[in-house]
Amino acid sequence: MANFKGHALPGSFFLIVGLWWSLKHPLKYFYQKEKSNQLTHHYQRLEIIEAAIRTLFAVIGILVEQFVPDGPHLHLYHEDHWVKLMNWQHSTMYLFFAVSGIMDMLTYLITHVPLGLDRLVMALAAFNEGFLFYYHVRDRPPLDQHIHSLLLYTVFGGALSLAVEVVLRDNIVLELFRTSLLLLQGTWFWQIGFVLFPPFGGPEWDQNSHDNIMFATMCFCWHYLAALCILAASYSLVYCFLTRVKRPEDREVIGIQKLRSDHTYRKALLSGSDEE
Repeated sequence: MANFKGHALPGSFFLIVGLWWSLKHPLKYFYQKEKSNQLTHHYQRLEIIEAAIRTLFAVIGILVEQFVPDGPHLHLYHEDHWVKLMNWQHSTMYLFFAVSGIMDMLTYLITHVPLGLDRLVMALAAFNEGFLFYYHVRDRPPLDQHIHSLLLYTVFGGALSLAVEVVLRDNIVLELFRTSLLLLQGTWFWQIGFVLFPPFGGPEWDQNSHDNIMFATMCFCWHYLAALCILAASYSLVYCFLTRVKRPEDREVIGIQKLRSDHTYRKALLSGSDEE
């Protein structure tokens, strides 16, 4: 949709998934670091639920793009002209992300699916998004082209990171890098909506102003800094939470070990049991 809602919708989807990843990946990393098996039986279930939600997001996106009042309603060509190709491009983007979500579910539900195929399909979905957007804004005003071209850095960067994860799976650095780019993509979609379609009756941006292009570039850097701050805060929050939860367990283990090593306590316990 060529309006504010058409940019806010995918931005919200990417932002929600990015926020979830900013908590999920550190949580998994700290558990793996401690070589704990407490998370293993829950982790696959979480992955399946997440994949189902991402698939649902994609299906919602397709339905919205197709069946809004001025949408194509599944009509691609009518008489002598194409019907709402922009909506069709957005639907194609969502379709690839739906396939990625389905592949993620199959990876954890079917043991015969090769490990890494889920990352490869997700990388292809991200690449497809960038490929579509590259040809999405041709013959548009300079500012429109520029703010969409900035989006390509995040999309292709995420696709590259996912492609590397095919062979370097569960690498926390790559996962955090990918998460930061997804957060940036989510907030930048919202920014594009505010620039091209001011929602509250604000002044329209001059699409041909070089100063506006310079500001948009600087604003993009601010968005990425905000994404890194969110990621750092989430990482710290998970670490503090696990440290606080783990502390009573450690004290209990230390107490048991001390009791077992103390010969006097063992004697007292044995004598007490004999008297009974």
